[in-house]
Amino acid sequence: MYNKDSMAEMQKRVDDFISQYEEGYFSPLSMLARFTEEIGELAREVNHVYGEKPKKTTEEDNTIEAELGDLLFVLISFANSQNISLNEAFDQAMSKIETRDKNRWTKKE
Repeated sequence: MYNKDSMAEMQKRVDDFISQYEEGYFSPLSMLARFTEEIGELAREVNHVYGEKPKKTTEEDNTIEAELGDLLFVLISFANSQNISLNEAFDQAMSKIETRDKNRWTKKE
C-alpha cells in the first residue's frame, strides 16, 4: 500500500530539477511564504467547489488536484532544502498519530 521509494523518487526528481539552476533552493523563510501562498490558493479552490463563493467568470479554471500538486512540490522543495527525508518524517508522524489517536474515534466493525 505505501511505497517508500515513491516519496524518495519524488524528492530526487525535485532536487534534480532545482539543482540545474544556479539559484538553487529558496531560503527557509521564502519557502514558508510560498507554502502559505499555496495553502491560500488551495483554500480558494476548495471554497469555489464546496463553499458559498462561486468562481468569477473571468477566473481561470483550476482544480483542487492542481493546488495539492503545487503544495506537494513546495513541501518537497522545503524538505530537500533542509535535508529532511519525507519518508522518515511521515513514518514519525504516523507512529505518533497511530499511538495517540488509536482509540480516539469509533472503529469500523
